[in-house]
Amino acid sequence: MFFKRLCSVQGMSKKIIPNGEFPTSKNLYKAFMLMAWPAMVESVLMSLVNIVDTIMVSNCGTVAVSAVGITTQPRMIFYSVFFALNIAVTAIVARRKGQNDKEGANDCLMQMLGLAGVLAVVLCGLAVLNAEALVRMAGAKDDTVGLATQYFKITMVGLIFTSVGMVINGAQRGSGNTKISMRTNAVANVTNIIFNALLINGLWIFPEWGVTGAAVATLIGNVASFVMSLVSIIGKNKYLRLRPLGLIKWKAPLLKTIGKVALGAGTEQVFVRIGFLIFSKIVADLGTVEFATHTICMSIITLSLSVGDGLSSACSALIGQNLGKNRPDMATLFAKAGQRIGFLVSAILMVLFIFGGEFMVDLFAKNDDPFYRDVMRIGVNLTYIITIVAPGLIAQVIYNGALRGAGDTKFVAVTSAISIALIRPAVAFLLCNPGGIIPWYAGIGIYGAWISLLLDQYVRLAFSAYRFKGGKWQKISI
Repeated sequence: MFFKRLCSVQGMSKKIIPNGEFPTSKNLYKAFMLMAWPAMVESVLMSLVNIVDTIMVSNCGTVAVSAVGITTQPRMIFYSVFFALNIAVTAIVARRKGQNDKEGANDCLMQMLGLAGVLAVVLCGLAVLNAEALVRMAGAKDDTVGLATQYFKITMVGLIFTSVGMVINGAQRGSGNTKISMRTNAVANVTNIIFNALLINGLWIFPEWGVTGAAVATLIGNVASFVMSLVSIIGKNKYLRLRPLGLIKWKAPLLKTIGKVALGAGTEQVFVRIGFLIFSKIVADLGTVEFATHTICMSIITLSLSVGDGLSSACSALIGQNLGKNRPDMATLFAKAGQRIGFLVSAILMVLFIFGGEFMVDLFAKNDDPFYRDVMRIGVNLTYIITIVAPGLIAQVIYNGALRGAGDTKFVAVTSAISIALIRPAVAFLLCNPGGIIPWYAGIGIYGAWISLLLDQYVRLAFSAYRFKGGKWQKISI
């Protein structure tokens, strides 16, 4: 009885004002999962590849893991521009799909692709020219700065290809075609793994390049993903198709609409990346072993994030489409269905982290590494914190995906700025006390950083749940 009240259409729709007929519970979840499962598979595959990537790099030692991990936040600062465009194109194309405006959806995609191409070339150049300064700013020490700089330069070239692919995949999700994005990323990820094996350890006729090999493998995977994404919009009979003239023929009203949605998402991404960079530097200042362990555990927690991202993508597309059809009631039901599925997945992951944490950390740790025991001890303890983080992380990612799909990107930007750029780094600094800056206080080291991460997830969950239940997102026009 309790399960029926919590998960059935009848139970979830009690406070929803109907604007038409509701589907059965079976049909509701079926429609959601048809949209969600390719996005979930895509996200899980990406996280698994990141895990495998880190495991392969760990064969080169703890310093190599730390060097690769230190480049993440500087890279994400540049990628944040295209995350914002991705969010905007998904929301706008989904709304146009719901309005049966195929021409408007394609115009949006072409404008976005032209913009992404120009920005990618400019930002790639800036990143490569300032590579060493950026990785030092992220906290790279003398023992990691050389490897980190080299890895950063090579992987940033991939931005030119990834940025365009991200926009295409975002548009495909908005149109409801999540399978294309899944296929393109699956090919890219498999390519990455194959070339990791060949180039890190020098298998067969390939050179043993170590960390440089991992970077080149990532770049090859980026190119493969780009090609697959581009092929998906070539052809006359496709809903979204390439129109070369549309790349350079700018339309002011459309750019204004894109700017309205992308500005909020872009602001969010800027603050998110600043917060993550500060947070990463605080952990890096604790030492190479601590940061390597942190990198390992961040790879593990991506299992939670990947599931949440998949459900979030489905929510964004379904909410945008149903608001375009003037069905805010159905948009609300789909978001609630996504949360119910998220709760179930969270419970499974919590069991996995509790009983499989030691095994998962051991996959990354090298037995003959001098820091093996320290990495294992710290890493296993952090998996218990991950167990508590997982439910809050998945829930807030789904809620925020729903709000973005409705175009409510400004609210998400403000709350993310407060939680990620202010609360998380401030709490991490106070609890970690990196470098013993506060002389009379020892701090609790890396555990303090992960407690701040836990707090950040639940603060954002509280903000997003409150906003969603208020219903203002239903009235936003795109």
